[in-house]
Formats: sequence, structure tokens, C-alpha cells
Amino acid sequence: MEILWFYIAVVLAISDEIHSKLFWNIFADFYILLSGILHRIIHSNIRLWMVHECMEAVFHLIILSVLFLSLEIGILGALIHLVIDLYHELAGLDLKWLQHRALHFTIESLFFILFFSTLQ
Repeated sequence: MEILWFYIAVVLAISDEIHSKLFWNIFADFYILLSGILHRIIHSNIRLWMVHECMEAVFHLIILSVLFLSLEIGILGALIHLVIDLYHELAGLDLKWLQHRALHFTIESLFFILFFSTLQ
């Protein structure tokens, strides 16, 4: 196991920042148009938000799978990140940037520590 759990959590944090910069700054116009099209199809803000979170999870899945050459790590990382995002939004947590990063890093690290410790 060594510290692979740490690298995964760091890559997830970097991937989340890259996702934010790419889609909210560089591709903002495209993302706004896509969300308008999706909203017309699904007719619900909550469903649209869930589609956004799932698309973000797919982004993380691709990044993690490629960097760690492991589909399993990609799927697990994307799923834990998705669950944390859904939880803190549904729970109504109003987190600043650093608190958001710390929440994700802590839970994702613990998740992968537990996951890799069960493999040994």
C-alpha cells in the first residue's frame, strides 16, 4: 500500500481544481449551453445538478484511471468524490474553498486507507 492512498487523494484534489478551471473558466460558454440543452430535456434543476455531478465523476474517473493505470482506482475515486459532493450539497454545508478541499481530502484519504488495508 505504501502511500498510494495519499497520491490518489492529491490527484483527486488536483483533478477537481482542473475540472473547475476548465469548465467554469475556459469552457464556460459551452457548459452553459450544454446545461440549457440538458435542462430542456430533463425539466428539473435537481436532476440537472445530479447530471453535472455525474459528469464531474466521469471526468475524475478518466483522470485517475489514466494516471494510475487502474480502472478500479478510477471508479472508486470517482464514486467516493461523487458521494462526498452529493452529501455536502444535500446537507447544506456552506464550505469555504479550504474547508471543501479538507473535507474531500480527509474522507477520500480515509476511504483509500481502508480500501488498501483490506487488500493486505
